[in-house]
Amino acid sequence: MSRKTEDLAGQGLDGAKTVPPVQFPYARVPKKGEATRERILEVAQISVLSKGFAATSIEEVIAEAGITKSGFFYHFHDKNELAREMLRRYVTENDRLFDDIFDRGRELADDPLQAFLIGLKLLSELVRDLPGVHPGCIIASICYQERLFDREIHMLNASSVASWNRRFLGYLEEIAAVHPPQEPIELKDLANMLSCTFDGAIIMSKVLNDPTHLERQILSYRTFIKLLFIQPQPDRPV
Repeated sequence: MSRKTEDLAGQGLDGAKTVPPVQFPYARVPKKGEATRERILEVAQISVLSKGFAATSIEEVIAEAGITKSGFFYHFHDKNELAREMLRRYVTENDRLFDDIFDRGRELADDPLQAFLIGLKLLSELVRDLPGVHPGCIIASICYQERLFDREIHMLNASSVASWNRRFLGYLEEIAAVHPPQEPIELKDLANMLSCTFDGAIIMSKVLNDPTHLERQILSYRTFIKLLFIQPQPDRPV
């Protein structure tokens, strides 16, 4: 790893705003039909994260989106299809976010451990800059009200979580190949821990109305990764 990369990665271990922000590309302007569909999904997601699927009615979504009932059913056959497309949209957005954040870490550090630590720092800064408490998780909302949905949605929900866990596992396997862990640990469990940490912190921040929990828990996970993989330095002679 180059000296410049070491300095940048080292600053990311304990500093505050240490790495350049992730730059997200500008999205293309959607066509009218696409814009209407996106508006419906956005309105539905806000309502679902606020009060759940069961309490979110199609009539409420129609009124808030400013469309007709026929306009809604032009885009979605029923509430189940709305939930399915909302989930796909949510997963796509999160995949893009993880790509941008962890790819940025790889750009800033050649070493896989330092790259992952930078990615986690960027993720913590992203959630810290949210205007309030994290709105919630569509994945969890579907899980909590599973009886409302068909088998396809349940399979999509499970495969989405499994995909994120595989992503994190891939990062950790790259790290372990260079930096053997200091304690015996199942890397799969360590990868799953990040998903558990994220969703658990969302719940805690909402229950306690404290938006700092999510950032702090991500940083705690980051500290655990550092302690697990960074080799202890031998004592220097006096």
